[in-house]
Amino acid sequence: MVAARLSTVVLDAHDAHELAGFYRRLLGYEVRAEEPDWVLIGPPPGTGGLALAFETEREYVRPVWPTRAPGDQQMMLHLDVEVDDLAAETARALALGATLAEYQPQDDVRVLLDPCGHPFCLWVQS
Repeated sequence: MVAARLSTVVLDAHDAHELAGFYRRLLGYEVRAEEPDWVLIGPPPGTGGLALAFETEREYVRPVWPTRAPGDQQMMLHLDVEVDDLAAETARALALGATLAEYQPQDDVRVLLDPCGHPFCLWVQS
């Protein structure tokens, strides 16, 4: 029996509250806890989903995706967000402050960058 379970993914940012606000609006999440340099958000009760936390990192360096040159700050992970309508949700994410990544490796997935440069993918289950 394993006594450990993954509860939260934490993303560093130049401003934890700003990035938490972006993902709160994108995912329809609620703020569960906050401190001056840290915010925890999660889905409304009973809806399921993984919590996300954001921590202010004063020396935050924006990741580069895909990596272009040795020494670039590489992405350490990315979030996959399942959506019902890829085109509509891509447009909504862009309106919320995301940026469409130049490199799109798949036709049925959209790679976007959040306001701090973390890559995330929107996809539709087939």
